[in-house]
Amino acid sequence: MILAQVVGTVVSTVAVEVLAGQTLLLVRPVNPDGTPTGKARIALDRVRAGVGDRVLVIDEGNSGRQITGIADAPIKTLVVGFVDSVELGGEVVFDHRELEA
Repeated sequence: MILAQVVGTVVSTVAVEVLAGQTLLLVRPVNPDGTPTGKARIALDRVRAGVGDRVLVIDEGNSGRQITGIADAPIKTLVVGFVDSVELGGEVVFDHRELEA
């Protein structure tokens, strides 16, 4: 599982039939403190996330197919959860409530 930030949305006018109508997001892996790490990737959104959200991402095809229930789907990366907070060494390094204040 990867900690990531949603940095954009992706629109595709032509898609494999099983992906028609699905929301695609551009996500970038981040360190616990939110600094970017790694390359951005396109993920199928399963939680209705939006730009700026900190999310949990699965980046492994078999898990993606199990979650969607589509055995032959060309799916590798999925957004599967929102991150409420991150604690590292006893210190909270991210808390989404602080962003809303």
